[in-house]
Amino acid sequence: MMDGFAIGAETLRNVGGASASAAEEEVKSVRKLSYAVPCSSGFRDSVLEMAADREVNVGDLARSIMLTLPPDEIRAASDPGEPEESDRETVVLKSGPSAGKPWRRKPRLQVRLPAGHDVVDIRKALGIALDLHRGDREVRLESTAAPDWSDIVHEMEEKVARLQVTIATLAFEPLANGVRTREEAMHVLGFVPNSRPDAKMIKARYRMMAAIHHPDSEFGDHARMSQLNQAMSLLRSAAI
Repeated sequence: MMDGFAIGAETLRNVGGASASAAEEEVKSVRKLSYAVPCSSGFRDSVLEMAADREVNVGDLARSIMLTLPPDEIRAASDPGEPEESDRETVVLKSGPSAGKPWRRKPRLQVRLPAGHDVVDIRKALGIALDLHRGDREVRLESTAAPDWSDIVHEMEEKVARLQVTIATLAFEPLANGVRTREEAMHVLGFVPNSRPDAKMIKARYRMMAAIHHPDSEFGDHARMSQLNQAMSLLRSAAI
């Protein structure tokens, strides 16, 4: 039992050691680098102010955009760009033969991110973050299961076309000689033969059909609208 326990313990130590080594390798593979991202002093100051306002560091801002947007979207974004020739900052060198001497250099942002990123892409990501912060840009998150807007528009256009055909098929045919009798007026308004609707029903039917056939509507028809008006004029003259 003691020997068995000793072997088991040794096995666990070996497994634990292997796991630790694998974990260490994984940590090394995502080791962060400090990128010097040249930019205008105005852009740098705005990004630093945004980071302070959000209580995060500049690397967090860049990473949030890189995790949210596809790489192609970031590459296609406008580049805030390099600083102008006149836009330089003075720093004092801290090491080397020139330690203690002033040196004029391009303004920059120090951004800690995993290895493998392009400096221009980092600058573009920070530009997107700054636009979002200012309200000059918005990101809309949609489910990949949701239909594409172009598909929705196409489907609605097809429905409207089918509805137009349906209305044209079911609507009355304009009378060749116009509306001359009460029976013809009732026909134009869609009432069955020999029906005797009251004035309220007739006016309600007219409003409904006028909304459909008015030339300014999506399903409008000038001839039908003209005969609807004829029908109402005849019925009014006959005191409905």
